[in-house]
Amino acid sequence: MGTFLLTPFIRTLRVMIPPIFQSRCETAKSLPLSHSDHIHHYRSPLGGITMASDGTALKGLWFDGQRFFGSTLSPEHQETALPVFDRTDAWLDLYFSGKAPDFTPPLSLKATEFRRMIWELLLTIPYGQTITYGELANLAARKRGVSRLSAQAVGGAVGHNPISLIIPCHRVIGAGGSLTGYAAGLYRKARLLQIEKGQGDGFAQQNCPPGKPILR
Repeated sequence: MGTFLLTPFIRTLRVMIPPIFQSRCETAKSLPLSHSDHIHHYRSPLGGITMASDGTALKGLWFDGQRFFGSTLSPEHQETALPVFDRTDAWLDLYFSGKAPDFTPPLSLKATEFRRMIWELLLTIPYGQTITYGELANLAARKRGVSRLSAQAVGGAVGHNPISLIIPCHRVIGAGGSLTGYAAGLYRKARLLQIEKGQGDGFAQQNCPPGKPILR
């Protein structure tokens, strides 16, 4: 698993951000709050996953029982079949088969400008590569035109990412290669990085602590 050079990464930053995510982020402040959200469940080799949608775009994806589960989910919700869930299922099927998905489901994020900026940067980390929290903080500072940003604030934004896997916060590691934290558990973070290195074949769900489904 390699890291990538910061200079060419910065030059290509605008190109790499999926347009469908850009448009959703730019209009997030004007989007009305959903009175009824929709949920869908997916069984992965690493445990159950719950995803949430406003009816059109994906607004949340969590491993069941992880920290900050359902952080963007409205109190009113129901299990529904939606095209965006079919698209996300297809993305997850590809990912857990050890392939890099070549598309991104439509995403809708409501958050502060700072957190959306960090999540945009996360989306640009290539499949199979990693970046340290310090490098991410430096990229964010350059994007904002300041000399430095609080590493704690950057880490908080990474940790509160509401769309796991697709927005790959698991690719952010500590200095020296340590895994540090992950809202869904360090054992999952390690396995996700192994999948992206081509070492994910043959692992079984029973080898991982079971998820704790919260919504049914």
